Amino acid sequence: MLEVAFEGLMIALQWPAIGYLLLGIMLGLYFGAVPGLSGLSGMAILLPFTFGMDPVSALAFLLGMYAVTTTSDSITAILIGVPGTAAAQATVLDGYPMAKNGEASRAFGAAFTCSAIGGVLGALVMGLSIPLVQPIVLAFAKPEFFMLGLLGLTMVGSLSGRSILTGLGAAALGLLISMVGYAESVAIPRYWMGTTYLLDGLPLVPFVLGIFALPELVNLAVRERPISDVPREQVSGGLVTGIKDAFRHWWLLLRSAVIGIYIGLLPGLGSTIADWAAYGHAVQSAKDKSRFGKGDVRGVIAPEAANNSVKGGELVPTVAFGIPGSAPMAILLGAFLIQGITPGPEMLTTKLDITFSMVWALVIANVMAGLLLMVWANQLQKIIFIPAHLVVPAIALFMFMGAWTASSNIGDWISLLVFGLIGVFMKQAGWPRPPLILGYILGRIMENSLHLSIRSYGWEWLGRPIVLILGAVIAITVFFAVRSHLRQRREAPGPVTSDADAGDPRLSLLFSGLVLLVFAAAVIAAMQWPPTVRLFPVVIGGAGLALSAGAFLRDVGAVRAMNRMLGVSVLPTGAAAADLRRELTRTANFFGWLSALIVVTVVAGQHIALPLFMGLYLMVWGGYSWRIAALYMAAGLAFMVGMFDHVMHTIWYPSLIFG
Repeated sequence: MLEVAFEGLMIALQWPAIGYLLLGIMLGLYFGAVPGLSGLSGMAILLPFTFGMDPVSALAFLLGMYAVTTTSDSITAILIGVPGTAAAQATVLDGYPMAKNGEASRAFGAAFTCSAIGGVLGALVMGLSIPLVQPIVLAFAKPEFFMLGLLGLTMVGSLSGRSILTGLGAAALGLLISMVGYAESVAIPRYWMGTTYLLDGLPLVPFVLGIFALPELVNLAVRERPISDVPREQVSGGLVTGIKDAFRHWWLLLRSAVIGIYIGLLPGLGSTIADWAAYGHAVQSAKDKSRFGKGDVRGVIAPEAANNSVKGGELVPTVAFGIPGSAPMAILLGAFLIQGITPGPEMLTTKLDITFSMVWALVIANVMAGLLLMVWANQLQKIIFIPAHLVVPAIALFMFMGAWTASSNIGDWISLLVFGLIGVFMKQAGWPRPPLILGYILGRIMENSLHLSIRSYGWEWLGRPIVLILGAVIAITVFFAVRSHLRQRREAPGPVTSDADAGDPRLSLLFSGLVLLVFAAAVIAAMQWPPTVRLFPVVIGGAGLALSAGAFLRDVGAVRAMNRMLGVSVLPTGAAAADLRRELTRTANFFGWLSALIVVTVVAGQHIALPLFMGLYLMVWGGYSWRIAALYMAAGLAFMVGMFDHVMHTIWYPSLIFG
């Protein structure tokens, strides 16, 4: 085995394979760092270029690109709160607060180190475990996938601040949103509001950007300060500190990497779920949870180790059984077809050297990406000290074009604004946003798994051994989460997440009431559908009703206690009222500007609307001269043309004037 592994290394280092690997790494860093691009789009774009390559070069080219996208995606996640790919969503929770604390370099050091180590561990596990994993993979059928999703959602309880009710309620709301569009079992549309845009479901990218990124953009525009709350001269903890953090928390890093590898082994899950699972585990297993969501480096270490290690895990079912571990792996199977390679026993016997060359490609790519990004980290950190009004237009450009890549439909931008409003409301009300995203991601997987489990096994699947084990783990998870929250409330009422910390019971009361009405309406609508179509919505809607009702009653008690004990009015008065009015007015104005951007796009197109928004924002909100605004507009237009016209061949909106 060692001899074949060494042979795989030698052919991976031969020319032209090593040249294509290095080219793939550079392209992958770009695909990961630009929000809206991803390893999936990179695979799709680069696949045609593998015609004419030898098998080792082709696979090194694609894997070099794919491996590093979940390393560079943390750049924008940390700097501006916009995940470069879906795999960096959990990194935003503590990475962006670290940047606001002036610790962007420290976050980079931890993220790049953990990404490199996690990626290498995933590759090594792939090389060592291929002969051993077949029984593990085959033991998981649809019932186990459903229970695994349920376990992920119960772990959300540890992310939900002071209240498990709001955490699980947000998760249930995410599950409900995932049901928008045609049902999996029967072609009956659900919750589509009469618009064809929602028939295929709500796209992930505008949903995530709206819930997480847009509220931070609004905050930047309204507060008129740089991303960092700490002056440059007071910054402590640089790149080396972050690297030391990664090794100091080596046990968390290792556990998170194992979580990523295991999730990668299970086809159809992937890095989008791995980072949330690892983050949830990090919070749940920590003795001191008070810093999570406020800039805890452990909240960067866990997801970054997991979302890179998952790549090695994904390759195992892809190479060994021909079962793609994720959508990019399905495209990689296309490269296998182009090269005349058949996944399965052949890759473990006669072509084992090619399999090991893939392992080495992952190792080399992860190490090189980590080193390259560490060299650039100190320069990247300077972005957080730039005045907010100079940063907001660029972030808006990335955000809107990232959302546009979802389906190239104006509905993507409308969804971005709608969920941006919801994200702002949730943030101010203290409702945690991570469970909402996780519920949305797991929803379709869980519903499909539940239907197939019932169809295949009836209700006997509940007695399967692995299902019972996972059920026991879920019960233990809920027990310890409840006990932990009760202890926190008794000892020191410190919240776990920044969402909870910012929560206003009055706003939470209003939001709980709205969510309660949404679940009630969803259950009533679902009763009109056939049994197979309404099963999951009714179950989730019923659970959501109970959770949101509990949260509503809790908020009623909290508001009454606040009035009675603190002697404050239900509505703010005096200076607090003036500050609140100013913030609400500026927030409403900013959303008005974003709405106007969509209107101008419909009339004149994106090539006019986006640069015009950037220039006018700089002059009106930032007070900059028309010369600076013109330069900014020209740079934005050049980026749109170069990136989205010539590289991605984006389909633009057919405006009323220019068609």
